[in-house]
Amino acid sequence: MEKENKMGTQPILKLILSMSVPAMFSMLVQAMYNVVDSFFVAQMGEAALTSVSLAFPMQMLMISVAVGTGVGLNSLISRRLGEKRQEDANCAATQGLLLGIFSWLVFAILGLVAAGPFMRAFTQDAQIQQMGIDYLQVVLIFSFGSFLQVNMEKTLQATGNMLYPMFSQLIGAVTNIVLDPIMIFGLFGFPKLGVKGAAVATVLGQILGMCFCLYVVFFKKHQVKISLRRYKIDGPVIKQIYAVGFPSIIMQAIGSVTNVCMNAILIAFSDAAVSVLGVYFKLQSFVFMPVFGLNQGVMPIMGYNYGARRKDRLMSALKYGTMIAVGVMAIGTVLFWTLPEAMLHIFNASPAMMEIGPKAFRLISLCFLPAAAGIMFSSIFQAVGMGGKSLLISLLRQLIVLVPVGFLLSKLGLVYVWYAWPIAEVISLLASIFILQRVYKTRLKYLDAREISEEMPLEAVEELIVEE
Repeated sequence: MEKENKMGTQPILKLILSMSVPAMFSMLVQAMYNVVDSFFVAQMGEAALTSVSLAFPMQMLMISVAVGTGVGLNSLISRRLGEKRQEDANCAATQGLLLGIFSWLVFAILGLVAAGPFMRAFTQDAQIQQMGIDYLQVVLIFSFGSFLQVNMEKTLQATGNMLYPMFSQLIGAVTNIVLDPIMIFGLFGFPKLGVKGAAVATVLGQILGMCFCLYVVFFKKHQVKISLRRYKIDGPVIKQIYAVGFPSIIMQAIGSVTNVCMNAILIAFSDAAVSVLGVYFKLQSFVFMPVFGLNQGVMPIMGYNYGARRKDRLMSALKYGTMIAVGVMAIGTVLFWTLPEAMLHIFNASPAMMEIGPKAFRLISLCFLPAAAGIMFSSIFQAVGMGGKSLLISLLRQLIVLVPVGFLLSKLGLVYVWYAWPIAEVISLLASIFILQRVYKTRLKYLDAREISEEMPLEAVEELIVEE
């Protein structure tokens, strides 16, 4: 099969570029529409920007479940294709569609019952509360577009097809960018919806992207076939998806928890500090999103070649992926050090934000370079079915280290809080290097010399290697 041969035979660097560049481009567009959202919201005042910043962790939780489930799908489908297990790949792809529907139902309920209590827990300002509730209810109740779009994109990427997912994300992003000012400010006869309008534009973009993905999955030719008649709900397959997917969900959900914790630390100083962090997260997506796009292209290559027992290609993908990621992050670091004031002006920053923002951007961005390597190391753990290792690294960088260090440094003053991010990334990078060395010795070193089943417990693999 042509796509199978592509991931198993094409030169690695060429393959990475061909599979990653479309994803990197589409992720950049995703980052752009995130910034556009905040840009238009900021025109309504600092209260509106603060409301979206406080609502962001709940939205991140939703995205975490969507993307984490998709990562599990991507890993399992690509490994099954590498192992020549076509029926199992088809079954996994079908479970992805069903899991998307189930996830939406859970978050629709959350939107109805949890949006109000969540916002009231972080601010007593009635105006900020109501704007945040309006935003959250729309993005959660109508989240079916997000869940189905992400799962179908990850399914297609697992086969080596990166163009259709790129088009899907472009459709969603362009729709959001065009509709944002129309819905927020009530242009061309539409009602003025304010912050709620930003949420409406977001979900409409997701729904259109979902429609495109479903059309491709059911009516275009590709390497897996989804059939709700042939493949029913399969508990063992779902368990295999979440063996990688659940740790990935937790990894990304940790970011939501961390954002809540850091907002709680910062709001003790001022609303402006919370807004600065919210703006930072929007802008840093221009740096991190291309690396995540790179990860989308590299992970199925790793998973396929792990399934095909090609250690040389697996490790080459890690090497080239890490080099490219570090290069992207280096450019991002330079931009955050040289243009922080200009970045803040984009969001109509208040004088209070301008006073603390530039220093914050420069200090937090010191985390970019160690984060680049950490992201790529996490991708190889996920690709070989060891999502727990990625989870451990994320726990270190986003919870175990970042929040306690941020809390302790806050006792010294606001400016010291920003150092928590680079400290956490350096410590987690050191841990990930240690874990990667161990995984190589126990799982990868003899990959092309001995048949090692992915279901074999790590302890059993270690015993085989010790015997030698």
